[in-house]
Amino acid sequence: MKYRGGAILLCFFEMVVKTLSVAVSDVEANSPAEKAGIKAGDRLLKIGKEEIMDVLDYRFYQNARRLSLEVETAAGKHKKIRIKKDEYEELGLLFDTYLMDEKRSCKNKCVFCFIDQLPPGLRESLYFKDDDSRLSFLFGNYITLTNITEHEIARIIKMHISPINISVHTTNPELRVKMMTNKNAGAVLSVIDRLNAAGIRMNCQLVLCPGWNDGAELERSLRDLTALEMVECIAAVPVGLTKFRDGLTPLEPFDRKTAGDVLDVIDRFGDECMQKYGERRVYGADEFYLMSHREIPPAEYYGDFLQLENGVGLWALLRSEVEEVLAETEPVLKAPRKISIATGVSAAPLLREIADRCQQKCPQLSCTVYPIVNHFFGERITVAGLVTATDLIEQLQGKDLGEALLIPSSMLRAEGDLFLDSISLTEVSEKLGVPVIPTDNSGEELVCRIFGTEDSYNGISI
Repeated sequence: MKYRGGAILLCFFEMVVKTLSVAVSDVEANSPAEKAGIKAGDRLLKIGKEEIMDVLDYRFYQNARRLSLEVETAAGKHKKIRIKKDEYEELGLLFDTYLMDEKRSCKNKCVFCFIDQLPPGLRESLYFKDDDSRLSFLFGNYITLTNITEHEIARIIKMHISPINISVHTTNPELRVKMMTNKNAGAVLSVIDRLNAAGIRMNCQLVLCPGWNDGAELERSLRDLTALEMVECIAAVPVGLTKFRDGLTPLEPFDRKTAGDVLDVIDRFGDECMQKYGERRVYGADEFYLMSHREIPPAEYYGDFLQLENGVGLWALLRSEVEEVLAETEPVLKAPRKISIATGVSAAPLLREIADRCQQKCPQLSCTVYPIVNHFFGERITVAGLVTATDLIEQLQGKDLGEALLIPSSMLRAEGDLFLDSISLTEVSEKLGVPVIPTDNSGEELVCRIFGTEDSYNGISI
């Protein structure tokens, strides 16, 4: 698998953990690099006076019209190469990897770490904890800053690359040390102030644990973060607790009252941000609304949906997209159609709502939604992305699933072939006796899948 510049070709969660190389794996045909004589197997050492340590360096320093490259050939000879090209024209080098050195693992031992709660026997890559600032820019990963170097801070400021996604959890230095079991976890909070002063945009995440960093500590964190102009968005996410917590720090889940208390604080600070910045900036994950039995806000509440990856606004966006699609669609089925949808317990009510709307639009459609209880990780885990093939098979085998079973594509790894428990999509289809169709979290795609077409939703006719 090759990486051209910063193009993302693999989900970070499934990348193989290995020592990475700075060698050029290939050179694009007719590119400035090929015309200059650079070949696969050469090693790019410098552009100008700057050492090239990873793809962030490469992409930043390759943009000039006139470049002076220092290259080590496959034979071990050092040479300097001068290149003229258009500004921002791609140099044309391809690399086997994007980081060009070893991906950095997390040095923390967070009391809420989800990876520490995984059972044995899963894919090796699932147990790797990354905490690499470069992955924040390339893939949107959230980092704790405990791994960041002074060189990287200076580079971020110099290149003005943003946003950077930061797992803050708390702005109380002593509490952060305790929660992350890292003596440096409190001191590195000062990096946030430096990035703010340099105009670097930041998105922040707070994984909340009842009795630890909610209540007054949450208010402190939000007060500190909302005072910083460059903090664009803050997401509060409830801790996820599996049944595999033996020997770990005791933690309790949120209940209806404590989840509601969190939303009350979020609403107050969001209102203050609206007055100060003209945007809410502070949001609670959809799970908090479900736990507290409160209505999820409409799509316009979430602005630009900056934290969908944290489950903030997913319901509102999907509901809004589906309504828009159905308003422009007049489906006509040539024959009755019966399908089913499997999802996590938390998302089941929304999928039922969507299925009902589709059935109202087309009475020939029958769509049943099955909430899958997570026996594999424990019933406290209710999100669709952690549903395993084992639970799907156990709970759906023998049921009349119709002509197809739709599942969220988030249940599968990036390649779209395996569930978390390493059972293939093909095997699940064979066990259940129906095609199992992964569906992205898109209103347009979901409606198309429900009605049975891959075409544009406008004027669906089957």
